[in-house]
Amino acid sequence: MADSRIKGRVRGLLSSPPSEDGYEPSQPVVDLTPGMPDPDAQRKALQVLRLAQRTADDHLASAQQQADNIRAAAKASAEQVARDAQADSDRAQKEAARTVADARAAAEQIAKDAQARADELERDARRQYDEVVGSLETKRAALQQQIDALQEFDRNYRSRLRAFMNRQLDALDDDIPVSHPPTQRPSEPLTTGVTPA
Repeated sequence: MADSRIKGRVRGLLSSPPSEDGYEPSQPVVDLTPGMPDPDAQRKALQVLRLAQRTADDHLASAQQQADNIRAAAKASAEQVARDAQADSDRAQKEAARTVADARAAAEQIAKDAQARADELERDARRQYDEVVGSLETKRAALQQQIDALQEFDRNYRSRLRAFMNRQLDALDDDIPVSHPPTQRPSEPLTTGVTPA
């Protein structure tokens, strides 16, 4: 496309006077083609050369501008990608730190709950033990009282029985009529199922 544009300009320069193009040589025309005695042909050839040089310079400047634009866009894109990657990395680090903190807090709470539950179970077990031991102690004291009462009853009964037997023996000796031995119950009712003889 650029070649056809250049060719079109060259044709125009060759077919039209130089004043229409707007470019007048600033220096006197130098005879670049010694074999061409026609000064008009030399001037046209110089104009074509200048036009070609200017077109080449325009293309170089345009290419340089495009290269600069592409380089600037690539640099900006790379910087944006780096910023986005850094932001993603920072966000991931914050999220990881928050996750670790949440997990640590949850673990500490679970440990506290487990310790509280263990303490509660220990208190319940101690209370039940104390209740059982207290109940057994109360029962033991009640049984001990019954044992003491039975022993006291046994001593009294034996003593009365002995006195009765002695009276009966004395009565046999003295021909006193025989009477039955007195019966006495313990002062408290017995719950052990033992009945006095």
